[in-house]
Amino acid sequence: MIRHAVLSSVALLALAACNAPEGAKTPEQKAPESAAPARALDAAGAEVLTPQGYGPLKIGMTQAEVDAAVGPPPASAAEAEPSECRQYHPPRAPEGLLVMTENGVLTRLTVTTGSSVKTADGVGIGYDGEQLKTKYGATARFSPHKYVEAPAGYLTIWPGAGHLLGTYVADPAARGLVFEIGQDDRVAFIHAGGPSIQYVEGCS
Repeated sequence: MIRHAVLSSVALLALAACNAPEGAKTPEQKAPESAAPARALDAAGAEVLTPQGYGPLKIGMTQAEVDAAVGPPPASAAEAEPSECRQYHPPRAPEGLLVMTENGVLTRLTVTTGSSVKTADGVGIGYDGEQLKTKYGATARFSPHKYVEAPAGYLTIWPGAGHLLGTYVADPAARGLVFEIGQDDRVAFIHAGGPSIQYVEGCS
């Protein structure tokens, strides 16, 4: 009788375990499934190019903060004095993303050929120039390219500061985007940041 009661209790416990709700499983069993998608969503939401920066890179950061976020500049760029302009690809930055620091401060980010980085509006390298003009309409200004024949040119936007269009902007607090369009009428470069997005030759 006692043996029969013990076996019955064991059977009932086993049946209850099989029917236990999903939430009753241990955190160790659930963590790998729930944590990975959360990280992926965070990255997808943060890593788009905006006038203010890209991911951990924010316009206005110090050189030390840039180094901590994406690694120090390569030796060729590190040789320049901090007071000078540096443009380089940090070791932990996405392919084709260049940073520019001036006087030890991050002033511009540039997306170049081979990069998959896009703006919050979904514009990336290779985007059609005519579609780009239509997308931004009167909020942007198109100007001819300094060295390449039409349809090459620059499409500039200063979000929230349309009065700056058509002027040379010197205010270090201004933030904008310049889409550099090549002769094939496709976006070749995207510059994001402060007044230095107006430079046409790297640091000048």
